[in-house]
Amino acid sequence: MKQPMDFLSFHHHHGDGYKMKKVALACPHDAHTQEVIVKALECGLARFTLFAHADLQPSFANALAAYQERVTVVSCADAEDAARKAVAEVKAHRADILMKGSLNTDVLLRAALDKQTGILESGRVMSHIAVSHIPGREKPLVFSDAAVIPRPTLGQFDAIVSYCVEACRKIGVSRPKVALINFSEKVNPKFEHTLSYQEIIRRAENGRYGDVVIGGPMDVKTACDAESGMIKGIVSPVVGNADILIFPNIESGNTFYKTISLFADAITAGWLVGTEVPVVVSSRADSVESKFSSLTLACLQ
Repeated sequence: MKQPMDFLSFHHHHGDGYKMKKVALACPHDAHTQEVIVKALECGLARFTLFAHADLQPSFANALAAYQERVTVVSCADAEDAARKAVAEVKAHRADILMKGSLNTDVLLRAALDKQTGILESGRVMSHIAVSHIPGREKPLVFSDAAVIPRPTLGQFDAIVSYCVEACRKIGVSRPKVALINFSEKVNPKFEHTLSYQEIIRRAENGRYGDVVIGGPMDVKTACDAESGMIKGIVSPVVGNADILIFPNIESGNTFYKTISLFADAITAGWLVGTEVPVVVSSRADSVESKFSSLTLACLQ
């Protein structure tokens, strides 16, 4: 396995004061998840309670044996039972992070979002944050929402911006530059998100998100390439220098996520926010590097 890039490196961030996080992990039955667990144990990132609905493979069980004081295995009837028990572990404050293994995301989310027993904080918006290292680009790129909210309302955009700004600060960006993404720089009532963007900028000017710079609407190239902005005559400190991209809908955010992973060899970490603890729900097709990076960043939240 390649090392995760420096900005996601656990050792780069945690220093001597790091307190090992507890992870409730549902269904540790696929090779990628098992590799992530062993890697996290090796580097002192986390301790685990594994909710398993089948016997662990002998090679994996042997690897865990060296860390038995940091691993507990709980037997479950099936994936649904594993999901419910993992969520209950978080609900009882016995875990700091919820993580998906080999089960379907919707099974874990059904348990996490249950109104009686789930972990969505009352009145909060659940969203997905992605942090990507794109080869050739010096700094990480934070973007949202690529996985949860189909068409953000103004209230949801407000939450998404807050979450991304907070995540950016956790990885060392003290004054994040936020680009509000659209296919053009024009505000147009036909595209309701551009009206929401105007209000987000107004709120930012009133100090709602703390020390940030927000610009938009603008396209991705303008946000990340100074020359593009210069040619178009768009003047903003965000142009060519964005730390955060806010996408107008799930299709654009998800397409961006998959495109940079496939064509640019980006390593992307992602987790859910708005829940009582970070929830790591990497796609089954994500690489080991992306899954480990997602867990690392969730631990640093």
